[in-house]
Amino acid sequence: MTEEPARWTKATVYPDMWVDPADDPRDNQGPGPEGELATLQDFLSGYRMTLRMKCEGLDAEQLARRTVPPSTMSLLGLIRHLAEAERDWRNWFTDGDPLPKLYGARDADFHGAVGDQAVVDASYADLEREQAATDAALAEYSDLGARMRKDNIAIRELLVHRIEEYARHCGHADLLRECLDGRVGQ
Repeated sequence: MTEEPARWTKATVYPDMWVDPADDPRDNQGPGPEGELATLQDFLSGYRMTLRMKCEGLDAEQLARRTVPPSTMSLLGLIRHLAEAERDWRNWFTDGDPLPKLYGARDADFHGAVGDQAVVDASYADLEREQAATDAALAEYSDLGARMRKDNIAIRELLVHRIEEYARHCGHADLLRECLDGRVGQ
């Protein structure tokens, strides 16, 4: 007998999708955004929502479970890692001392992802707070070509890097979730 979960999807229209188009909160059924900044923000928002969708319906133990050994990654670890990344990105362009790490030493975001509902709730709150703070700090820059303090990075480059980070981790979330309970879909 195998312990591999059976593959399944909630989608009924397209079996390779996560949900049906009518139920997908990322699909606005209208024209795409106008302009470069709005387009970048739309992609970032979509990947953020995708990560949350991959975590929906799971309890604290499932969110914290490391389903692809020997990796220390878990869905909860990804939530915590991205909260840490949002904070770190602000260090790239704010003056003064760097903000302290949220979870401590390197990889503490993954190692501290334990199956406790209080940890889950705090991790989601951390992610929302750090996303809002980084979004607000970046909103101060109207020119996407403006260069920031650390490494002279352009606002545009930072926004693209944020999208890339979320997209990459959504790919990890696909695999982690499928190994956890068999749910598939892009």
